Amino acid sequence: MDAEELKTIISLGENSRVEFKEHFSKDIAIADEIVAFANSKGGYLIFGVEDKSGKVKGLSYEEIQRISSQVGNTANENIRPTLYVESETVAIEGKKLLVIHVKEGISKPYKDISGNIFVKQGADKRRITENNELLELFYESGTYHPDEEGVKHTSIADLDKWLVDKYLMEVFHKKASDFSLPFEALMRNMQITTLDGRLTLAGLLYFGNIPQMFRPEMVIKAVSFYGNSIGSTSYRDSRDIDGTIPRLFSEGMSFLRSNLHALQDGQNFNSVGHLEISEIALEEVLQNALVHRDYLKPAAIRLLIFDNRVEIISPGKLPGGMDVDDIKLGNSFIRNRLMASFCAKTMLYRGLGSGIIRAMNEYPKIDFINDESGNQFKCVLYRPVSYDMPDMVSEPIMEYGHPSRRISSIERYCPELPKEEKERAEKILRFCMTPKSILNMMELTGYKSRTSFRRRILTHLLDAHLLEPTDRKSPNSPRQTYITTSLY
Repeated sequence: MDAEELKTIISLGENSRVEFKEHFSKDIAIADEIVAFANSKGGYLIFGVEDKSGKVKGLSYEEIQRISSQVGNTANENIRPTLYVESETVAIEGKKLLVIHVKEGISKPYKDISGNIFVKQGADKRRITENNELLELFYESGTYHPDEEGVKHTSIADLDKWLVDKYLMEVFHKKASDFSLPFEALMRNMQITTLDGRLTLAGLLYFGNIPQMFRPEMVIKAVSFYGNSIGSTSYRDSRDIDGTIPRLFSEGMSFLRSNLHALQDGQNFNSVGHLEISEIALEEVLQNALVHRDYLKPAAIRLLIFDNRVEIISPGKLPGGMDVDDIKLGNSFIRNRLMASFCAKTMLYRGLGSGIIRAMNEYPKIDFINDESGNQFKCVLYRPVSYDMPDMVSEPIMEYGHPSRRISSIERYCPELPKEEKERAEKILRFCMTPKSILNMMELTGYKSRTSFRRRILTHLLDAHLLEPTDRKSPNSPRQTYITTSLY
């Protein structure tokens, strides 16, 4: 980290990833700060800066050596499991600071020597006491798998035996009755039921008679809107899709086929054509949402079709500390092992981490957004007509005796943008042909309040994908800049 970057971080004050300390206090207090960072998204503990004011005080050489040693010992002796931190010394205007970098942990939950578990909450930390929050931390680290847990009030009677036989025929080429084991024992061995006779979550969702009777949130909410705003009250089609995972997949693809255009592309007039967005890409992304969703989050998968794009939104951010660059390289973290196993045997899902790469190869006009604050993962596939459709005429067309007006990108993609902000929004999009920071844009438009600027302009442009961050790996980075997209 260089001096300018550190100055920028300090100028923005403490937050969920930055903590100031003028001096080293008690071992247990520092341990709790490190635990909170490791159980969250990581961060920086900066020594030599006043906690309340953010004033840079600096440290002597002896203080830096002593604090660095104390922090290392604290991480080793007062935190379980053992955690390793990185330290560096950075000088700002002649004043030396010690920066401790705590990475997001891979063995959550971390706890202090007294067994307390903390996470970051804004600039503060809070102690975890609720069971569901503990389970979420175990889930993130890959040591807990809710798809293998039994579902309350279910029993083997809630299985659709026809679906079980169909699966067994595809995988083993024989029905349940052809196995030497009793049906109940076979279901336990396959982890479709638990030892106490309940259906596992994966068993219910893949083979259940009516899965939504027990888990009503496990559906797809599918909507095809007029326009490009999720706030629109007008839609072409809307459907709540329920059933097993294979049925959710097939019905979800059916919804996409019926609401997207078929293109001829030189095929003969009587041919059915092909879907405007690669069907293979859609299949891969939809399967990814179904298999890798966060099963601890009680929310539906959303399948949203707009005039300029398709969004498939899955509950749960990327697991295991992964980011978008990781999945683009084919790295994988199987969050739901049992569900992935069932899907790999009878659906298109392969479980090799290759699905996202295949989707990108089949359809490059695709974006992935790992929304950590909203705890969801979004895939955006841009429709080709809105994505790169050329202007068909260069002169105004006379319609009903009046010259027609070319609709601007702002009007087309940001219908909810306040009218009085349209001119400023146009200025920003022209200004951001090269990357610009929020402060640059605020200065251009005369805004003083960052909150108002985000609410009235920036959020609209980002939601419409007219503007995008240049550093998607760290969306909240103090050095974040934004650039105008090709939709403008």
